[in-house]
Amino acid sequence: MLKRLSGIAPAVLSGLVWLLASTLRKTLLDADDLFTRWGRGERVILAFWHNRLVMMPSAAGGQRICIMNSAHRDGEIGTQALARWGIRSVRGSATRGGAAGFLQLVKAYRDGYNLAVIPDGPRGPSCVAKPGVIHLARATGAPIFPVTYAARRARRLGTWDRMLIPLPFSRIVLAAGEPLRVARDASPDEIERYRQTLEQRLNDLTRVADAAASA
Repeated sequence: MLKRLSGIAPAVLSGLVWLLASTLRKTLLDADDLFTRWGRGERVILAFWHNRLVMMPSAAGGQRICIMNSAHRDGEIGTQALARWGIRSVRGSATRGGAAGFLQLVKAYRDGYNLAVIPDGPRGPSCVAKPGVIHLARATGAPIFPVTYAARRARRLGTWDRMLIPLPFSRIVLAAGEPLRVARDASPDEIERYRQTLEQRLNDLTRVADAAASA
């Protein structure tokens, strides 16, 4: 029975997100730079908090995206669900298979994919960036774009990150922040400063998006 449920879960999850997304009224905020780069064929790293994960597949804009998913069973469900949105996944996490997942992301970038990273995943602390995305930007040379969404009407789940789920027919704001470039020869101290900068930009962007959605 569990195997059967696991088999249908990706389709159900993907279908529910698609159905929800189809009812939402979307507004873009400060996303011109990101879409201009995509229009020129450039690739980037998208960074967003775990509690703003749900609607991100619908904001991919038809781009080739690769993301790291957990090596646990839940990660396989996520991998199959994201595949239905055309998003490729590699398996790994900060605690299991992290190095292998990192190398797969670098390869995916070289194969022509944009990368998506959840800096506070998979278990937090919420809205505190880990340095992995900074190392990824240094290895690939890609700019990191902080991105987020906010909703006028939403519910918070009782999860560790209090995940934000927009309610059907709500207005949502999809926002992109100032890109962050990481020097190829960045020292450990500089890596930490980049990490702090990304964390600050993501938190500031989230506050701006929340205010815009409720205005």
